[in-house]
Amino acid sequence: MKFKALLLLCLTLPLGAVLAQSAKTYQVKSPDGKISINISAGATVSWSVKHEDTEVITPSSISITLDDGQVLGSNTVVKKAVPVSNNSVINTPVYKKTSVQDNYNQLTLNFKGDYGLVFRAYNDGAAYRFVTQKKGMITIVNEEANFNFKDDNKAFLPFVSDYRNKDKFTTSFEGHYDQINLSAVKKDTLAFLPILVDVGSAKKAVIMEADLQDYPGMYLTTSEGHNLHGVFAKYPTEEAVLRINYVVNKRANYIAKTDGTRSFPWRVVVISTEDKQLADNDMMQKLAAPSQITDYSWIKPGKVAWDWWNDWNVTHVDFKAGINVPTYKYYTDFAAANKLEYIIIDEGWSDDYDLNKTKLDVQQIVDYAKQKNVGVILWSTWYAFSKDTEAVMEKFEKMGIKGFKVDFIDRDDQKMVSSLYDIAKKAAAHHLLIDYHGMYKPSGMQRTWPNIINCEGVKGLENMKWGTDNQPGYDVSIPFIRMMSGSMDYTPGGMRNATKEAFRPVNSNPMTQGTRCHQLAMYTVFEAPLQMLSDNPSIYQREQESTNFIAAIPTTFDATVSLDGKVGDFVSIARKKGTTWYAGAMTNWNARDLTIDLSFLGDGTYKATVFEDGINAGRDATDYSTKTINVTAKDKLSIKMASGGGWAARFERQ
Repeated sequence: MKFKALLLLCLTLPLGAVLAQSAKTYQVKSPDGKISINISAGATVSWSVKHEDTEVITPSSISITLDDGQVLGSNTVVKKAVPVSNNSVINTPVYKKTSVQDNYNQLTLNFKGDYGLVFRAYNDGAAYRFVTQKKGMITIVNEEANFNFKDDNKAFLPFVSDYRNKDKFTTSFEGHYDQINLSAVKKDTLAFLPILVDVGSAKKAVIMEADLQDYPGMYLTTSEGHNLHGVFAKYPTEEAVLRINYVVNKRANYIAKTDGTRSFPWRVVVISTEDKQLADNDMMQKLAAPSQITDYSWIKPGKVAWDWWNDWNVTHVDFKAGINVPTYKYYTDFAAANKLEYIIIDEGWSDDYDLNKTKLDVQQIVDYAKQKNVGVILWSTWYAFSKDTEAVMEKFEKMGIKGFKVDFIDRDDQKMVSSLYDIAKKAAAHHLLIDYHGMYKPSGMQRTWPNIINCEGVKGLENMKWGTDNQPGYDVSIPFIRMMSGSMDYTPGGMRNATKEAFRPVNSNPMTQGTRCHQLAMYTVFEAPLQMLSDNPSIYQREQESTNFIAAIPTTFDATVSLDGKVGDFVSIARKKGTTWYAGAMTNWNARDLTIDLSFLGDGTYKATVFEDGINAGRDATDYSTKTINVTAKDKLSIKMASGGGWAARFERQ
């Protein structure tokens, strides 16, 4: 009781006489006292965030405007301020660790007008969300979400650039990061979440959203000063098929129609004092709605033999490779031989608009794969899958299909977000996995519906087929930014590795930028409960040593330790499954020496199987070497990574 009294006193103390007399001020601090959220509620509502003496977010106004003219956050009258503290454990069975500590202090402000605001302070960040208690449906005209910064900080911003239609909100959610000062952000651009801002003193702030349900996703743009503010897609009113996308031609004058009694998405700022903290952050799990699934036994993470990236280009076989039964039996045999859990039948097996119009004997492949203990996942466009979702699921569940890879989503307006949650719910009822590969970023749905086994929303390996600049630099940025929002369907595993000078885009036999060990390290560094082996079985069989190594890496883990890293430069991570540890390190185009501290191992002696860049990897990126050594937690390993290089290891307890 004494603690609650002290907390309530802290929450209601005035912040200063400089604020308008009519405004009430509140403060909520993180459990360790280092992060503070300051709230002013009067004519407007604003929030600000500090980490110790660093102003992370300066006072920033927030509101929601309804179509009846009411502005939630304007001319406020606080009816009640309710402080709460929480310290509990969230079980996370399909994740990078088995559980997450959920420790925060919270303040709920209930306002006259049947709405409120909830503020949470964690040791690693701050968040707020609106809540409403209104009868019937309400229409949201717009939301005001501001993130003001004190200085002209440098930011990592992925801008919308790949428009799928004249509508700027139909996009792939893929983009390298522009590393620019906030003042250099053009006013007509949109950045999609998450984004990172360097706020000085080695501290970083990552802005993201969580628990996005029945509401459009947030983009960020600038107006003046050092401000970023939210932009939301209006509700679609006119749509049409454009090739295999379902695009928007016209939008309403509101962003959402929704239940009047609900919680809105969290607006989140994660704060780190070292970059490596961002590579092992659990904020999305802590803020997402709890899992709606109680029986996880049928959700089986694993690895997949993938066909599309390698253009079905198997060789030294007695059949013509392509989208046919012999080719998929070959992929199945490869998967079985290497203990991979799944194969995917990607684009081309059916009509892009009607999954009942098949060009392939899928049942024969499913029956063959079942004999080999290999599951089959089918690709589909969102448009084809959503036309009669229940009938499609019922049909293919009976056939023995284990899940769907849903592609060409390319939107996160309210209609699309609601559709994706609906698909996840229905898929769970049919015990089907869902991979939202279709250019969609997760925002908490993977905790709420763990059968959403992966999401794309990342500029992954497929881009190597048509070429891109500085992929290794991007590879060592996304663990600190994009990966914070959830797992990534990056699709690693290319075996035709190239130096910066030797790389060229090739469709049928695609190369990768960086070394072989750069690719191998991705299987530990990148989070993906459903992880692809993107190259073709023929080349994997010729590179069996590398194949054996990546095939043995799990896709979910019991524990994770972020070892070291600097966003855009390098990253090193270790993960544990059972008694075995796996570690990976990657660098950008700069060759780099690192020290790997093995104190994460704990007691005992471990046999380490190590893959490292070969002495000539700077000239031939496929060059690597392996070694087996015995190590303990007292050891430190000195590693050398070539340009675009990597390092990977497995530690088995003896």
